[in-house]
Amino acid sequence: MSSTDPLRNLGVRLTSAGGELRVWAEHADAMELCLFDDTDPNWIIKSVPMTMDVHGVWSGKSRTLSPGRRYGIRVSGPASPKNSFHPEKTLIEPYSRGLVRVGAGLWQSSVVDDYFDWNGTAKPATALDHTVVYEAHVRGLSRLNPLVPAALRGTYAGLAHESTIAYLKDLGVTAVELLPVQAFVSEQRLIKQGLINYWGYNTLNFFSPHADYATQAAQSAGPASVLREFKGMVKLLHEAGLEVILDVVYNHTAEEGRNGPVTSLRGIDNSAYYRQDESGAYIDVTGCGNTVNFSHDVPKRLVLDSLRYWANDLQIDGFRFDLAATLGRDAGVVYDPGHPLLTEIRDDPELAGVKLIAEPWDVGQGGWQTGNFPPGWTEWNDRYRDRMRDFWLSDMKSLRLTGSAGSGIGRFATRVAGSSNTFSEARGPLASLNFITAHDGFTLADLTAYDVKHNLGNGESNRDGTDNNNSYNHGVEGPTRDVAILATRRKAMRNMLGTLLLSAGIPMLTAGDEFGRSQRGNNNAYCQDSELTWLNWDFDDWQQDLHRVTRRLLQLRRENPALRPVHFGRFGETTPSASQLDWYNMAGEVLTGDAWNSPTERTLQYMAASTPEHEAFNRILLVINAREQDETVTLPAHEGVDAYTLLWDSGHDDLRDSVIEHAPGTPLFVSGASMQLMRAHGAFVPRRTPLA
Repeated sequence: MSSTDPLRNLGVRLTSAGGELRVWAEHADAMELCLFDDTDPNWIIKSVPMTMDVHGVWSGKSRTLSPGRRYGIRVSGPASPKNSFHPEKTLIEPYSRGLVRVGAGLWQSSVVDDYFDWNGTAKPATALDHTVVYEAHVRGLSRLNPLVPAALRGTYAGLAHESTIAYLKDLGVTAVELLPVQAFVSEQRLIKQGLINYWGYNTLNFFSPHADYATQAAQSAGPASVLREFKGMVKLLHEAGLEVILDVVYNHTAEEGRNGPVTSLRGIDNSAYYRQDESGAYIDVTGCGNTVNFSHDVPKRLVLDSLRYWANDLQIDGFRFDLAATLGRDAGVVYDPGHPLLTEIRDDPELAGVKLIAEPWDVGQGGWQTGNFPPGWTEWNDRYRDRMRDFWLSDMKSLRLTGSAGSGIGRFATRVAGSSNTFSEARGPLASLNFITAHDGFTLADLTAYDVKHNLGNGESNRDGTDNNNSYNHGVEGPTRDVAILATRRKAMRNMLGTLLLSAGIPMLTAGDEFGRSQRGNNNAYCQDSELTWLNWDFDDWQQDLHRVTRRLLQLRRENPALRPVHFGRFGETTPSASQLDWYNMAGEVLTGDAWNSPTERTLQYMAASTPEHEAFNRILLVINAREQDETVTLPAHEGVDAYTLLWDSGHDDLRDSVIEHAPGTPLFVSGASMQLMRAHGAFVPRRTPLA
């Protein structure tokens, strides 16, 4: 960082002469640093007037500003429609590495001793084509796990416990994506209702780990111990080869709407930090009351500095950006894929190698931007989610009720092959973060058991949460003892897991889906910190079966590089690290013309052959029957293929009674609403084949 950079060293910098605090507040006319007593949070032992330079940066020094010291700032300035100065309030310094709660809604910053011995532990640096993301909640993952000591359950230490790590490694995922762990608070509305924000999308500070996820021992010892526990979690996960990705919320803050709490940015420089019109009314494209103003250099710098801190000091491997379209809105509040913040995050040498995942939308005008982020970004692919739910659930319901599915095989095939109609050739299939479920929405099991949401427990008269679930209860809403319905639901889960984990792109598995976790039809459990959202580790027999299926699918993904292309192929060319694709109908003939989009065409054979650079040649055949009736297909007599070996069949929990070896051109029985994965043996023969 250049010594001429006017925004260098913001926050607290410790020297042999004590500490110096630097805070940007261009519109303020005074600022003071308040240092608090070690035991009495209301006793200011020293107040230091701060001075402003020509760049709007205020600074103050004190020998008392040392590790363990609680501090805050008080800021005053002129009254205007866009300002919100409250000099009587002690504010959180934006770059605080630690926070201490000193009363209801009251916080003080804390200087932390950030020493930690990483002992040479390096980031795993898992290649994107080998990455499998596991979205989890720090508390929910281990809160009920009997193998984790009681004092560690639901904490950073519980996530890093040897039993948790062993489970994740055995499952076969490569990265844990954690719901927000930057310090957050519950919204005022939830507090009045006696509820809490369980998910954490209401950030209080962009640098401090959320203290409530630390063990009681660490919380009692103070912010430095919380920080060490967090770093210890990352270190142990890295030692096991698991990456840590954080879900980060930079688009808005916990200060809510114009009349919300004044805790930090609003009281420091409301005019610069939040989007407003000329009257001072907030421009809200997040649905959360405020929107951080990324047309201004200082909020952009705040995000960059925060990312650098988490990626380097805390060794985080990647970030999933909540409502990322907000980060790309210009001065006119219009989304721009070339927005400086999006490109600077990607190009920053201090963030080299960090995985960047966008939630590519917000609630503002023009907010849906799937496929429209710059190269170097991966995006949550909601088109993939909706198509796969439709294919295995909504279409099946339509077939039962009307005899027509409404759509055919084409859109499904395009998504399986990497969504080339959404992501450019330059970005390739790894721009797609494939998911069927996430923290918001139905769980995988609930997709097969509920037609509508059941969110009364959230206190909003069932108004919250989406009504567009693309789900199918298979004839009974909620729990049932009907053996046939249960069997159909479980096969639907296997089909969706198989589709997700065998598709080109980066798969994301939601914690608990691998064993059929239910939230009893709640599709927006953001305020439920209870057994409804915690993972229950007491599996029924069918859940153990589903867990084994998930492990097997992840093993097959690892072992078959044809399922993991890095690039899209080109017609008539052999592209290294792309998969050559061929598509066949149930008769084993090349799929052409109107059959792609005909709603009567519900059977597909998908051949993918790798064009290896770093792994051995591999070729697979995926056979899909998306009708409830059993079908017999003819295996393709594909040039160069001399045999097929069955690897997995979603119609069965195991393959012990199945015929494993098959010859090209021979019939294959495929049970209703199921899919089979085969390895195709033989030499690679380059072919002129179009993309799906």
